[in-house]
Amino acid sequence: MTHAERPTKKEMILTIARELSVPRFTPAEVEQIRRQLIARLGASGKTSSDYVAGVLETAGMRIVWSTKADTQGQYEEEFQDLLHFATLEDAEMCIVRLDELYRKFQEDEELAAVERVFEVARMGRRRAEMIARNHKVEPEKRAEKEEIMQWFKVWLDTPTHFSTGLKCANLRRTSRSVLPGAHPRMLKRYA
Repeated sequence: MTHAERPTKKEMILTIARELSVPRFTPAEVEQIRRQLIARLGASGKTSSDYVAGVLETAGMRIVWSTKADTQGQYEEEFQDLLHFATLEDAEMCIVRLDELYRKFQEDEELAAVERVFEVARMGRRRAEMIARNHKVEPEKRAEKEEIMQWFKVWLDTPTHFSTGLKCANLRRTSRSVLPGAHPRMLKRYA
């Protein structure tokens, strides 16, 4: 393949953006595009989130760069290090904390902060999804991340149905029914 036949970085960004099929691009989607660019193009795909957002904006796509600006960074300490989940237990605590923040901000009618909770949860789901789909990662770790991705999806789809005292055993039961083909070691862990 000659250089002329390869799509440009901008074209790749727009292709990935269309594949996401979302009505707007938040930092979570921009980060996913940036990571996909690296996955597809290797080192030549490295770029900043600002560059990706600029390409999307120039193409007329709706960018909601950050609800962080809407909250004046007021709650950012609440979100620091929240998405570091190496194990199922870490992911469980992450979702429990997101649920707590969601309920707190809902009760206080802090709508921008509620949107920030969703933004962070979407980013968590996408991070887990990227690892789950990476064939260079061990199958057991991929299965674990697939399950975590499903947990985030369930929470994002039905945040109002989770109780404040959420026990992730409910998530585990849900993910088992959603993921009948989950890795046997993972299912045995929750039997």
